[in-house]
Amino acid sequence: MASDCGDGHATLKRCLGVLRDARNDSEQFAALLLVTKAVRAGEVDAKTRRQIFDAIGFTFPTRLLISGQPPPGCPPHTFRALGLTLLACFCTDPELAGHSQVLNKIPTFNEVLLSPCPPDSTSMVDDVYQCLSAVLATARGPRELVAKGTVSALCQAYLSGGHGSDRALTLLLGLLAVAEARCWQRDAPQLLAVLSKLSGDFLKAEDMTKFELCEVLPHFIPPSAPLTRDSQGSECLHRVYRGLADILGSKLSQSQRDPALKLAASLVQACGAEWIPAGSAGSKFLALLVNLACVEVRLTLEEPDPVELEGKKEVVTACYVLMEMGIQECLREENPLLDEVQKMQLMRIMEEAFGAVIFYLRQVKQEDLQDPFIFASVRVLGAWMAEETSSLKQEICELLPFLVHYARKLFKEGSPAVNLPQAELGSTEGPALPQDALRFLLPGFCHLTAEDRPRAILVSQGAPALLCEYFLHQWEVLSSEPAAPAPLTSTEMSLQTLCGIFLNLVVTAPDLVRRDKTFSSLLGVLLKSLPLLLPQEHHLVLAANVATLGLMLARILSDSAALQGTRSAKEFFGATLQFLSQAHTAQADPSSDSLALAVSPAYTGAWDDIQELWFLGMQALAGCIPLFPWLAPAVLRARWLEGLSELLSRVSPASLDFELITAFQGVLVALARASEPCRDVILAHHGTEWANLYGMAALEQCLAEQ
Repeated sequence: MASDCGDGHATLKRCLGVLRDARNDSEQFAALLLVTKAVRAGEVDAKTRRQIFDAIGFTFPTRLLISGQPPPGCPPHTFRALGLTLLACFCTDPELAGHSQVLNKIPTFNEVLLSPCPPDSTSMVDDVYQCLSAVLATARGPRELVAKGTVSALCQAYLSGGHGSDRALTLLLGLLAVAEARCWQRDAPQLLAVLSKLSGDFLKAEDMTKFELCEVLPHFIPPSAPLTRDSQGSECLHRVYRGLADILGSKLSQSQRDPALKLAASLVQACGAEWIPAGSAGSKFLALLVNLACVEVRLTLEEPDPVELEGKKEVVTACYVLMEMGIQECLREENPLLDEVQKMQLMRIMEEAFGAVIFYLRQVKQEDLQDPFIFASVRVLGAWMAEETSSLKQEICELLPFLVHYARKLFKEGSPAVNLPQAELGSTEGPALPQDALRFLLPGFCHLTAEDRPRAILVSQGAPALLCEYFLHQWEVLSSEPAAPAPLTSTEMSLQTLCGIFLNLVVTAPDLVRRDKTFSSLLGVLLKSLPLLLPQEHHLVLAANVATLGLMLARILSDSAALQGTRSAKEFFGATLQFLSQAHTAQADPSSDSLALAVSPAYTGAWDDIQELWFLGMQALAGCIPLFPWLAPAVLRARWLEGLSELLSRVSPASLDFELITAFQGVLVALARASEPCRDVILAHHGTEWANLYGMAALEQCLAEQ
């Protein structure tokens, strides 16, 4: 045997010598036949393969691929088959697989896959798959394969069911794993056709194939452009839904249930709950799905075994996605999938599961904080805290020190760990920090800072300083984004929620605001931010938050050097006056001939979100006027009094409700008391008359005083 091996190597060595010294194509071709025979028989090691390449190079295989007429008596594809065998041999060397001379053969590889494959050509197809697999593993390979049409070729090869079609599917999975967005961007129709076949097979299968397809299907769910937007995609989703309903309605082992839960989670990530049909069957399926997810979470986390948990992290993360959908569906009021009884049952079941998540997080060791599973656990708990404020309050309060510590660590240090897949449901992505835990905890913190005990814990853990730093970071991110109107980003949502948290602290803990330097720093940022925000109408809600929070802080921190007539203070108050004064206008009243006071067109779309902030801002402005001697003259220069007087003179008093009258009166009285010139302007514009007309008794009295 050893002798045979030695003879083979000696023969190969002679062939390589002939290849190097060949005087014509015939001699080279004869030697090449022997070389390729040895290559196909697997008789060459890495060193010998390199020797073959050194002897042949890329030129001869390239000529073989484009040569037309084969030698007499040989099949028509002889030259091409030889060339592909050599390239497949070369591609086992990663350095050669990424060579431009291999990458520029990708169209030829695609062509072979798309050509009919007679029985004597199967080795060519095998060689092409070997080349493509090697190219995929190189740095440039995936981009080149997508750009040169290999995704489409692989889709067609798989759908044709010809020789090696299973390898086409494997290669597609590999490409989607590293270049998913580019694949869908370029070849969506072809990938959708594959998904259509896979979903059909999934629905029909009644053996282990069904569970194997659970592992494959998630890779073919597009990351954007939801499948629900076209009929073919909707049909695919419905088939997957029916297949999953079959699986989850049966008695399953863990190895069968886990892939089904992961498939369901991937559909939720892509489409929310849109793939689940309305009606009794759909609502039962959704309730079952969330129920199974909660059971899995409890089983895994209530008594965590470190070894067992390690193998379950991926499926538990998928369960978190399903639980997050459960929260949203329980809160959905418009066209809900669940009835009230189902919602109450699910909330109870989810409460138990979140109790298990909290229990797990309380066991976490300092050295494990970089684990992406901990991030996934904190994130899903943040979704629960954002919506459910009454349950598990005691447990959440006890966990708050850990949550603040964890969020601070990730924010300060950044985190190299890669997230386990758990995308937002129904939110628009924006630039975020690596594993930005704070972003997901902010809504819960906003609820908690309105209550005494959790607020005291958050303050004791240094949360205000952390949140101020985070506000600064998010403001920098927002400032670097394009100024054009765009869907609300996570950055802007975070800034709005941060303003809500700080407003809670300003209202409930003014002494903290006075003594903690954090709030002086925050005020400085707000003074500079508002003049930049206000001119951009698409940032109106954030501007309302910043204006109101700035006014509330200014009232408490009136001694701050930043507020003593500085340029930034004057620009901030100027922008605030603009925001407050432009909220209302006079418009025709359809029910009468008179004009009515109405919300300005520019504010109408956002009024539900900013109405409360506007009233709070008016109240805070009235409180600031006596504190800053330069503020009343600034109001005079802005000619706000003249504008308001004209507005109130033109509209019907019946169009103003009591709350609005109180808001205007508060500011007018503060101005009249703080500044004689302001009082004179109000009087000169018939202030006494319309004060009487609108029932502004305090203003009437103030104007009557000498």
